[in-house]
Amino acid sequence: MAGTGTATPPRRATGTSSATDGRRSDRIPVRRSPRPWLGQWNSTVTSYYLLVGATGLLTVIGLVMVLSSSAVTSIAAGDSPYAAFLVQARYALMGLPLLLVAARLPLRWYKRLAWPALLVAVALLVAVIFLGEETNGQTNWLEFGALRFQPSELAKFALAVWLGAVLGRKQHLLGSWGQALLPAAPGVLVVLGLVMAGRDLGTALVMGLLVAGAFLVAGAPLGLLGTAGVLAAFVVGYFFIFLQDGSDRMERILATYGSECDAASECYQSLHGLFGLGTGGLWGVGLGAGREKWSYLPEAHNDFIFAVIGEELGLFGTLLVLALFALLGLAMSRTVRRHPDPFVKVTTTAVACWIVGQAFVNIGVVIGVLPVIGVPLPLVSAGGSALVTTMAALGMVISFARTEPGAAEALAARGSVVRRSVAVLGRAVRRAGRTQEESTRR
Repeated sequence: MAGTGTATPPRRATGTSSATDGRRSDRIPVRRSPRPWLGQWNSTVTSYYLLVGATGLLTVIGLVMVLSSSAVTSIAAGDSPYAAFLVQARYALMGLPLLLVAARLPLRWYKRLAWPALLVAVALLVAVIFLGEETNGQTNWLEFGALRFQPSELAKFALAVWLGAVLGRKQHLLGSWGQALLPAAPGVLVVLGLVMAGRDLGTALVMGLLVAGAFLVAGAPLGLLGTAGVLAAFVVGYFFIFLQDGSDRMERILATYGSECDAASECYQSLHGLFGLGTGGLWGVGLGAGREKWSYLPEAHNDFIFAVIGEELGLFGTLLVLALFALLGLAMSRTVRRHPDPFVKVTTTAVACWIVGQAFVNIGVVIGVLPVIGVPLPLVSAGGSALVTTMAALGMVISFARTEPGAAEALAARGSVVRRSVAVLGRAVRRAGRTQEESTRR
């Protein structure tokens, strides 16, 4: 009406409005919430938790399988069925505090440790030549009273840290062959030469993987790496296969890649490893129920423990072990990508090539892809020196993961949440205790 002073808004035509709104709503993109698991995967502490979890699970699996695979041989030797297990558990208890301390050490300590660690490792390797004990044709053990250990295991750790310090400091100069070779190449040659003097082909191969990974991630020329690889293959083949009592090694190589082999001699261990894997099937014959460990499979609790895992836990057990080593490699690769320090990048890559590379060499031997060269499965096979050194190296990498950008703050925040939760729980327990006391008095 004209005198009211209010205007009635014009009406839109019915029928067109709803259709237009419908078309507009169709064109509006629907924003989906991010997947929770993806957020966790991209978290700054993912590498830390993957390393801790995979290391712990592999160590526990190793203790269980050492007990299962060594009980029969321990009884046959007149010992307790728990003898080898107790020794391995003792070394695991020695390695655990080392891992925890290594995981808390600041980065600058590892950089200062590089040269002293290498010098100590070289001195111990020299001592092996004169004082070492020969085992299975290899001189790689030192014994001081009740302490018996392999200096070559310590040398892996020392070499990884030393290469990280040397190559990380010269990262922008490594395009030149001279800068890449000095002083890294002489140090590597000294360590590898001393290991080869003890006729330890397996350790030399693993160290070669460690060195190659360190040079590659540091940015050394690919031509240098290719030339070094060819020379290393020639030296290893010439000295180990043809000179230093290499008839047995040649037989094992021919047995692996040749058309014929004697099932009672050079193929015996490999065939029984495959028998164990084949017998296990999908789910295995049951923990402790394997038959190959009854003196059929040599080194069942050591180099061929993966075959016992396949027999007793089946394909599921072997895939679990493979997945855990893959997670270790993935976590270390995340640390290499995310950490800004060149020392951390080179050292972590060296440790990854050492541990994960050694694992796949061991598994390749068990499944018949590689000749038998005496390489244990890290964290799983029996062996005190290897277990303690590997745990210390993984503790160092866990320390690196703690210093990824944003990781320290996230871990501190989660730690404060845990402390608050424990405090709340403690107050609730005390309140419940007081309530019970009051009811008792009444």
